[in-house]
Amino acid sequence: MVKKIIITAFVVFLSCSAVYAAEESTGTPPKDSELAVDSKDGASSSGLPIPRFVALADEKVIARTGPGLKYPIKWIYERKRMPVEVVQEFDTWRKIRDIDGEMAWVHQSLLSGSRTAVVKGEKGVSLRKDPEEESPILAYLEPNVVVSVRSCEQAWCDIESGGYEGWAQRKFLWGIYDHEDFD
Repeated sequence: MVKKIIITAFVVFLSCSAVYAAEESTGTPPKDSELAVDSKDGASSSGLPIPRFVALADEKVIARTGPGLKYPIKWIYERKRMPVEVVQEFDTWRKIRDIDGEMAWVHQSLLSGSRTAVVKGEKGVSLRKDPEEESPILAYLEPNVVVSVRSCEQAWCDIESGGYEGWAQRKFLWGIYDHEDFD
């Protein structure tokens, strides 16, 4: 287990070092035309769709002003599992947008494909037993709570939070597109 962690950390270090060395050799930041952007089919240089939602993979995620280690730190996210939207890619860097609409660049190793969402609004949301308004309420989720999303169908999402599992209306969750159904 220790070897696996050390090897993983070393691989991440090498990929970050390679990006930094490439930036240092050119001396100029990449132009917008050099950055991967949403194509007609929604694919990116990674082969994944843009835009897409992902989650922060660590308790401390450094966000930068540009796609590389030489760019200044813009801020540090300190909320593991928080959903963010990938809006652009450059090599191993992802430009993300958070729930407040702020954008910054983070290394791909600090992101996870896990689906999460944030309860939005000023009031809590009801977690229901079944995906219907008349279904019994299992719990109330406070605003800004991060939940795990297991699936979404039409207006409802199957979520889990704090040991409670149930259904919440999609319109009260940030981190899922209106048209997106998955399981």
